Amino acid sequence: MRIIHVDNHQQRKYGHTSVSWALKLYTGLVRAGNNVLAFSDRDVAAYEAPLRIRELASRRKINRRLLQAVEAFEPDLVIFGHCDLIDNDTFSEIRRLRPQTVIAGCNNDPLFVPRNADSIARRCEIADAMFVSTGSSELAPYAGRRAKLHHMPNPVDPSVETADSSVHTDLPVDLLFCSKSQAHTERGQLVRDLKAQLPADFEFRTPGMFGQPALWGRDYDHILADSKMGLNLNRQEGYRWYSSARMAQMAGNGLLVFTHAAAHLEDFMPEETLVYFDSEAALLEQLREFHHDDDKRRHWAGRCREFFHREINNTLYARYIVESAMELPYSHDYVWARHPVQ
Repeated sequence: MRIIHVDNHQQRKYGHTSVSWALKLYTGLVRAGNNVLAFSDRDVAAYEAPLRIRELASRRKINRRLLQAVEAFEPDLVIFGHCDLIDNDTFSEIRRLRPQTVIAGCNNDPLFVPRNADSIARRCEIADAMFVSTGSSELAPYAGRRAKLHHMPNPVDPSVETADSSVHTDLPVDLLFCSKSQAHTERGQLVRDLKAQLPADFEFRTPGMFGQPALWGRDYDHILADSKMGLNLNRQEGYRWYSSARMAQMAGNGLLVFTHAAAHLEDFMPEETLVYFDSEAALLEQLREFHHDDDKRRHWAGRCREFFHREINNTLYARYIVESAMELPYSHDYVWARHPVQ
């Protein structure tokens, strides 16, 4: 299948990030056997702008370049992600020029950010299918527009998540939480409380918080590989199936992942994989338990890593998006698709 993938492909990061869900989708689309053209709206803006200053780019020209790519490539499917520089009118023009081309949107950001919620609603007016990282009843407000609604998880990429902490006993970091975003969240207080209450021999690293620099690229890969356990703290909890992409990054590298029970990930995750908590006290108790029972930590983390790599990898993820958007029969029993959006 011929696919144009419109997103921020981060070409100007020069290797400082490899965990982007958009890059994982692109790689998965190729691995699934598709002919994929990457159109990176922000990079095109820089290429086309005077003096390569993206802020000086002509929005009209960026949109015209996408239409030019569609004309040249003749895609069967256009998949777009967080490409704020591309207007809905451009997708309407793609549909006018190629009525046989299906248009699918993907949104991996949380619904509790008003700007993002508005973006999903706007994109649902133009897309044939919309894939959102939150699932189930939370997507009900977007029903009734053009787009059919689907949940999508955060996948692992076997070429990116290559470490396996579950097979090691002598790692230097007991618990890891990486974060730099402070908007729409109070999770910093929970992290402070944990630091104050965990025992002195418990090595808890928090890059990006409390004045510490964030880690990117290989530095991020290295600390994942050096950690036994990881915290998956979303900026807000309580949204069904929603999770930060860090869950896949940690689970895929064999860390034991602690995540809030309010997301109801047990709907499709097996037992003895993720560790769920519903309070600070419960989280502390579980952290202490797995810290003192390393065999149990390795067992749960190993099961979780194996499940992610087998059932929530980016090739299956990409195939699911293509099959759902094109309304094709599913070629796999996708675990997250067993509970369709109502």
